[in-house]
Amino acid sequence: MLLIDALLAVAAHCSALTVRFGYTAFSNGWLSRQSLQVALLLVSAVLFSSYLMEVYILDRRCSRWEIFINCLQAAGTSFFFLFIVYYLSPSVMLGRGVLFLSVAIFLAYQFLWHAFSIFAVRAPQFCQRVLILGDGRLAWQLGELIHSGDTQYTLAGFLRCSEEGDSEEPLIAPGLLVSREADLLTTARKVKAGVMVVALSERRGVLPLQEMMQCKLEGIKVVDAPTFYEMVQEKLMLEEITPGWIIFSAGFHRTALSKVYKRCIDMMLSLLGLILAAPFFPLIALAIKLDSPGPLFFTQVRVGSGEIPFMLYKFRSMTQDAERNGAVWAVKNDARVTRVGRFLRNYRIDEIPQLYNVLRGDMSFIGPRPERPEFVASLKKEIYYYSKRHTMKPGLTGWAQVRYPYGATVEDALEKLRFDLYYIKNVSFLLDSQIIFETVKVVLYGRGGR
Repeated sequence: MLLIDALLAVAAHCSALTVRFGYTAFSNGWLSRQSLQVALLLVSAVLFSSYLMEVYILDRRCSRWEIFINCLQAAGTSFFFLFIVYYLSPSVMLGRGVLFLSVAIFLAYQFLWHAFSIFAVRAPQFCQRVLILGDGRLAWQLGELIHSGDTQYTLAGFLRCSEEGDSEEPLIAPGLLVSREADLLTTARKVKAGVMVVALSERRGVLPLQEMMQCKLEGIKVVDAPTFYEMVQEKLMLEEITPGWIIFSAGFHRTALSKVYKRCIDMMLSLLGLILAAPFFPLIALAIKLDSPGPLFFTQVRVGSGEIPFMLYKFRSMTQDAERNGAVWAVKNDARVTRVGRFLRNYRIDEIPQLYNVLRGDMSFIGPRPERPEFVASLKKEIYYYSKRHTMKPGLTGWAQVRYPYGATVEDALEKLRFDLYYIKNVSFLLDSQIIFETVKVVLYGRGGR
C-alpha cells in the first residue's frame, strides 16, 4: 500500500505539472535535481500524513465515505506540513498552484486506489480460503476469528479427522463441515483451500501426516492453530502454545550483532531525545511544582532484563502520598493524578526522564514495559509464560503499548503478554520502525494514558 501510494504521489506531481504548464513542463528543467528533491519531499509528506491519519489500518468493512474522510484528512495534513517546509525553505517550493494541485490530485488517486483495494479484500475470490482440520472448541475459535471480517482469509469449512469428531459437544454447524474425499489433497482442492490449519485437541493417531505432507508439497500452506492465530492477530495464542512450539518455531533468536545494533540505536535516540527535551524541563518543573507539593521526579523500582530490579525515573504526575496504602494499578480517572499530571500522562511527557534509563542501559527504547516487583510476583503465579517477557530489556515503548490500551487487571496483563511475546519472537528493524511510528500517533492523540 505504501509503495503504490508513493508511485501515485509521483504520478500526481507529474499530473499537476501537466495541468499547470502543459507537456512542455518536462522539457524545461522540471526533471532537474531540485525537482526530484521536491518530488521526494512530496512523497514523504503524503505517506507520513496518510500513516498518521490511519489510512493504512482501515477496517476492511469500512464504507467508501470513511475511506474518503481519512484520505481527506491525510491530504490536509500533508498540505500543512509542506506549507511549513516551503515557508522555512523557499528553494524547494512548488509554486504557482502546483502544490495545491499535486495534493488534490493525489487525494483523488489515493481514494480510488484504497476504495478499490478494500473492495478487493472483501471479495471472496481475492481472499485466501482456509480449511480447518477439527470441529472442536479450538477449531470453532479460529472459525470465529476468520468470520470477524477484518482478515485477508475466508473460511472454506471444517474437516473432521475422526469419525467421533473432536468434541463431545457439537460446536460447528453441520453446513460448515466439509465431506472428506479420497484423500486430504483432493478435499482441499475441492473447497479451493490455500491454507490448512490444524486445530485438533488430540493429534495422536488422528492426524494424517502423509496426506498433509502431500498437501504442503503441492503448494498448500499447512500451519498449526497458534501459528495461524499469530499470522492473523499479530500476537501469540498463549493458551495453545507449548514449550516445544517455542523451541522449534521460527523467531526468538537475537544475534550478538543485533544486540549491538539495538544498543547503539538506543543510545543515539535517548541522547537526542534528552537534548531536544532539555529546553522544556524548566517549564515542566514549574508546572508540576505550582500544581501540587512534592518532588519533581518520581522514582520507582521496576523489574528489568533477567528479572534484575532497577530504579525507574518519571516526572511526578500523582500526589505525593499516592501509594500510602501500597502498590495499586492506576485506574481510569484516577483521583491520585494531579491536573498537570493528567496532561503529562495523556501525552507521555511524564515518561521523558526514562530516556536516562535507556542511556544508562537499564532499558531499551523498544521492548516490553517494565513492571513493578509486587505485580510481577503476583502475575508469575497467575500467568504461566509471564516471566518470559524478562528475557530482553524493558522498553520506553513497545508492541503491547501501541496495540493495547493501559491495563489494570490480570486479564489485561495476559492480553499484553500476547503482544510482548510476539515482539520478542519477531523483533526486527521493520517491526521497531512500525512501533516508533505507532508511538508517534499514540502520543499525538493522547491514547491510553491514565
